[in-house]
Amino acid sequence: MNTQLSIEVCYALPGAQTLIALSVPAGTTVRQAIEASGIVERHPEIDLTTAKVGVFGKLQPLEAPLADHDRVEIYRPLIVDPKLARQRRVQKTRREGSVEGRRWQHKDSRR
Repeated sequence: MNTQLSIEVCYALPGAQTLIALSVPAGTTVRQAIEASGIVERHPEIDLTTAKVGVFGKLQPLEAPLADHDRVEIYRPLIVDPKLARQRRVQKTRREGSVEGRRWQHKDSRR
């Protein structure tokens, strides 16, 4: 049985991504993988007491055990509520003259 897990620890910024591949012992937790990766030293803005973390896009507690080939992800806090951001994009598109949400009419049907 393989006692080593091959995992990755990932942290993404708007312009760049840090991805660190590691080999860790079986039974390693999310927290232990993050600490072993040294990613917090590279990105001191990461605060594990408040940051959300996950594995392949699914939120996980820091004490969750990892499986072989897992990718641990450290998420940045949201600056804007996603629903509000989408609403603002739609409003901007409409102000710029988009026909989004309007009923389309064929030129022959306007008689």
